[in-house]
Amino acid sequence: MVTKVYVVYYSTHGHVEKLAKEIEKGAASVEGVEAKLWQVPETLSEEVLRKIGSPPKSDVPIIKPRELVEADGFLFGFPTTYGAMAAQFKTFFDATVSLWRTQALTGKPAGFFFSSSSQGGGQETTALTSITQLVHHGMIFVPVGYTFGDAMFEMENLKGGSPYGAGTYAGDDNSRQPSELELAQAFHQGKYFAGIAKKLKGSL
Repeated sequence: MVTKVYVVYYSTHGHVEKLAKEIEKGAASVEGVEAKLWQVPETLSEEVLRKIGSPPKSDVPIIKPRELVEADGFLFGFPTTYGAMAAQFKTFFDATVSLWRTQALTGKPAGFFFSSSSQGGGQETTALTSITQLVHHGMIFVPVGYTFGDAMFEMENLKGGSPYGAGTYAGDDNSRQPSELELAQAFHQGKYFAGIAKKLKGSL
């Protein structure tokens, strides 16, 4: 019995996509788990994207809301915008109203990962405010907690992420890239989450 984990993300400057790829690897490392990367649709015009210096989108497929039903669990990733979910991802969630009406996602586990420009950029508040999306769909929030061990208490080097999920800091000019430690936490989150999703599916 295969457990399907979807890693669904929106990435403006590539930081969230890098975390997403590590999360996918982590999830796929669990026996019996099939992980797949998806992007949500872009809402900004090409002109605006050029002006903000956003690189071309990768060839990762664009997900449609109805395709969420096919998965057994989800890890959702996005940049923070003023301490909350990026508008592009909120627009995608807003388009899932037909799934909400039928409660098609009820009981499925989900988690989050993020990027922000700074340590005060709101990674934890973004998680807290994003949980409302899961609640209305009846999904189960699965945080990574402190399962990443001693690395959660790293003080010598800059590190994004928290017990809510993996994260990275992009800097005010988006020049900083995810560190090896941040990528390692992303891989760990994918692996940890996939194990939980597999257990939940097996118990049904």
